[in-house]
Amino acid sequence: MSSAANYLADVLKSLSQPTRLKIIDFLRAGERCVCEIFPAIDEEQSNTSRHLTSMQTHGILSRRKEGVKIYYAVKHPEVFEIIDRAEEIVKLEIDFRSGVIKESERG
Repeated sequence: MSSAANYLADVLKSLSQPTRLKIIDFLRAGERCVCEIFPAIDEEQSNTSRHLTSMQTHGILSRRKEGVKIYYAVKHPEVFEIIDRAEEIVKLEIDFRSGVIKESERG
């Protein structure tokens, strides 16, 4: 696999975890302090910080420090598009599997 393909896999893995998806969803409103993120997503601070660091390492989030506070934001708005498209696929599959959409309508 090429290095670009490996990096793509890393980026997609960075998005494929429920806590990380909650963080990204919370960051749709813009940059937030870690002190706001972990209570909003109902996770422990240490666990949240680990996920934030991982996503920052893989280029999903940007980070800045102001005094003792650390702020994170989604670095590329295209991340929201990736998640939105994946949610569309999930909804279609749920409908298909529940019989709402027939194979012939699926395309």
